[in-house]
Amino acid sequence: MSIHVIKMPDIGEGIAEVELVAWRVQPGDIVAEDQILADVMTDKATVEIPSPVVGTVQALGGEVGQVLAVGAELIRLEVADAAGVPAKKAPARATPPTPAAVPRAAAPAPATAPPAGERPIASPALRRRAWELGVDLNSVAGSGLGGRIMQSDLDAHAARAAPVPPRAHVVTAAPVPARADEQVRITGLRRRIAQKMQESKRRIPHYTYVEEIDVTELEALRVRLNDQHGTARGRLTLLPLLARAIVLGVREFPQINARFDDETGVITRVGAVHLGIATQTGAGLMVPVLRDAETRDLWANAAEIARLAEAARAGKALRDELTGSSITLTSLGALGGIVSTPVINHPEVAIVGVNRIVMRPVFRDGAVVARQMMNLSSSFDHRVVDGMHAAQFVQALRRMLECPALLFVD
Repeated sequence: MSIHVIKMPDIGEGIAEVELVAWRVQPGDIVAEDQILADVMTDKATVEIPSPVVGTVQALGGEVGQVLAVGAELIRLEVADAAGVPAKKAPARATPPTPAAVPRAAAPAPATAPPAGERPIASPALRRRAWELGVDLNSVAGSGLGGRIMQSDLDAHAARAAPVPPRAHVVTAAPVPARADEQVRITGLRRRIAQKMQESKRRIPHYTYVEEIDVTELEALRVRLNDQHGTARGRLTLLPLLARAIVLGVREFPQINARFDDETGVITRVGAVHLGIATQTGAGLMVPVLRDAETRDLWANAAEIARLAEAARAGKALRDELTGSSITLTSLGALGGIVSTPVINHPEVAIVGVNRIVMRPVFRDGAVVARQMMNLSSSFDHRVVDGMHAAQFVQALRRMLECPALLFVD
């Protein structure tokens, strides 16, 4: 027997260090070849590190939350000598039959629960969702390769769980017990978000400009387009219409679609519109990038926004899909409130924030009428965007959104 040291591999794209966000094994565990050992995080993407050999875990190379350089020791395994056989055999796992062995009408491979005492195999996103549902993954049978627990396995287990009985009616309110103090270490994506927001607020002198928008006609247009083309071309949300307005708005105000390198004092006015779409995921806020938004029509942008959001929420967004934005659009949808103060996505110089749409009484032509109103809360970098230009840019968005025919006039 000998000791095999696995070092943090070079995962490309100039990555020099990563953060260790989860261990999949512990000392004493027997691992199979290609079994996932740990999850590490680059700027925003999570990467799984597999084992190249069969062996027994002797020591881990760091704690969760620790930053490891490429080439640093990740884990030590006891392995068989070159000509020998491992002293301990990795436990057999059920594997799905090959496609050739399964007829079209055959059922999928049966799900199997992890052996007693062994940590179930699941992605970080699935583990978080299981924690939110209150599900113990040790009780969930995995149908994936090597017994890996899939989202469908968790859904099926949750559906079979006994429903919570309704609370008994009480006449008087019972005292609410205080919760115990809890310390939560910030790691992984949450730490990246904290660092990014702190850097943005520290380096950028923000100011926020809020404008009220009458989106009655815009919403009526969106409904008509969905009625006529929704089945064939996909349904439109408000986001692709806002993206179209931003694309046209930055033509008139190119200093808004820009990045500012405050170390060199250089402003880059970006020719294409690479629109960051702030997206809430189970692991935290991510900003996938709608690249070259000016080159697509409404439906193509809508489809790409949906694809990027799904990839981000599933933890499958590529590094190139999470970097390189030139201006960001953020929306809390129905939770958007009346006013917000969005934080600029450094090194950009502007972010457009969308608040919720509400039906309100409005004076029009001397009469009080019901209109659908929405606020835009947008923040700008005061070093490079003057207040007058920010106001003019938002007013340009307002004109197009209140008269949506202007969205289609180049």
